[in-house]
Amino acid sequence: MADTQQVDARVERTVSRLAHRISAFAKAHGGAEGQVAHIGERGARIVLVGEDGGWGDLVAPTYAIAEQAVAKSGITVHESFDGEFAAKVTTGPYEWKRMAGIQVGG
Repeated sequence: MADTQQVDARVERTVSRLAHRISAFAKAHGGAEGQVAHIGERGARIVLVGEDGGWGDLVAPTYAIAEQAVAKSGITVHESFDGEFAAKVTTGPYEWKRMAGIQVGG
């Protein structure tokens, strides 16, 4: 019984920490929307897009924890990173240089 309580407490702390970081991102960017995706054994990726076009991501240890964190933060969650959602992302010179570097082997 004690092991279950420790696991539950650890999960709740992880959910709270992620929700806090999501909320901080949303506050810094005038609001935010997100999408949760499986990344295999590593867990789940939470992609965040701010109202100002800024973006970022977080990794949660499990998909369930990621879902709980976005629900707790109160942001809008999309099923997929489709064209309309992706179009909200603002890219700058850094991203374009980075993408070009990948194409030419850099």
